[in-house]
Amino acid sequence: MKEERHIEILKEVLDEIEIALRDERGLVTHQRRLAFSLSLGVVNLIELYFHKLSIIKEGAKINHKWLKRKRETLFEHLQQQIISPIDSIENINSIVDIAIKIEEKRDDLAYGAPSTEKVIQEKINLFFELKGITRWKI
Repeated sequence: MKEERHIEILKEVLDEIEIALRDERGLVTHQRRLAFSLSLGVVNLIELYFHKLSIIKEGAKINHKWLKRKRETLFEHLQQQIISPIDSIENINSIVDIAIKIEEKRDDLAYGAPSTEKVIQEKINLFFELKGITRWKI
């Protein structure tokens, strides 16, 4: 995927977050959309970061499900998507740690019972932290 497409997707994710944060009914009413959007945003932030470092292979795609696997397996999958050694990437451990935290309980948020404002806000905060580490700006 081209960088421009990642940017389009990330703008959509940010729009969804902004709409949810402004809604006086609270974040829980946006829980499912946010779960999907944040998951989509995470993989696009990572892919865009790899683009910016000029290390992503053509046609590479990160699957959000990889973030639920063992760390070693996740790193193997990520390594297959890039041309540089995974451990040479600046902040890769922080990026992966945050991505895993965002993806935790994604399916519960997307398909399960209503969660809490606190849990959803924590996921949003983690997304913005990841956005900062990957140095993505609009």
